[in-house]
Amino acid sequence: MDNKNLLVTIEDNIAFIKFNRPNVLNALNTDTILELERTLDELEKMTEVRVIILTGEGKAFIAGADISEMSKYSSMEARVFAQNGHRVLGKLENIDKPVIAVINGFALGGGCEVALACDIRILSKNAKIGQPEVNLGIIPGFGGTQRLARLCGAGIAKELIYTGDMIDAQEAFRIGLANKVVPLDKLMDTAKEMAKKILNKGPIAIRMTKTVINRGLDSNLETAKELEIETFALCFSTGEPKDGMTAFLEKRKASWMK
Repeated sequence: MDNKNLLVTIEDNIAFIKFNRPNVLNALNTDTILELERTLDELEKMTEVRVIILTGEGKAFIAGADISEMSKYSSMEARVFAQNGHRVLGKLENIDKPVIAVINGFALGGGCEVALACDIRILSKNAKIGQPEVNLGIIPGFGGTQRLARLCGAGIAKELIYTGDMIDAQEAFRIGLANKVVPLDKLMDTAKEMAKKILNKGPIAIRMTKTVINRGLDSNLETAKELEIETFALCFSTGEPKDGMTAFLEKRKASWMK
């Protein structure tokens, strides 16, 4: 992949995307956002890629939007910037592969919003995360007001956004923003271990699970339950349950297991 601001590698069915602007703490500018979109579009087509891991180069995951670019915006330019961010993070959230955010340092503003669009967040003990946009006289513009409230509750979201506070990894774990907190030197190994565990599960079942959870969160409970019923039934048309259940009964590995 021909990228300037992202490093992309694929290894053992896992795609690694690394934000690579360490001189500005991987701040998100328009070029980086559009590169991420092109990368996701390409990975979506790659059936061999079944898990995606995102991280940052240097001492930050993503320290926010690129203020040097954003400070020059008119209202209409800011609107386009936010629309780009929402569209691309929507693709990240809904790509049919699990996405793990490996947060190696600062994840602030747009960086927190990227993390929120991922399925799972693993933080290093030294990580700091938050939505400090009000310190600049703006609000989160890439979905932070919505995804943070859905993940951690409205009260927590309002506190973090109103105060603009950065919180540490343990506090992020306490409020449900982090799935795991590990030492920095164990961070990527922990993510790879989790990714390999996912790779040993039914690949169609994993994709369907992601879709049902995401769509269910945007539906009322009764509609979401019906979606689960229909998707559960649909699994049996794929051949995957027959393979998995037969392997279980015969005490062997299913065909998708390594």
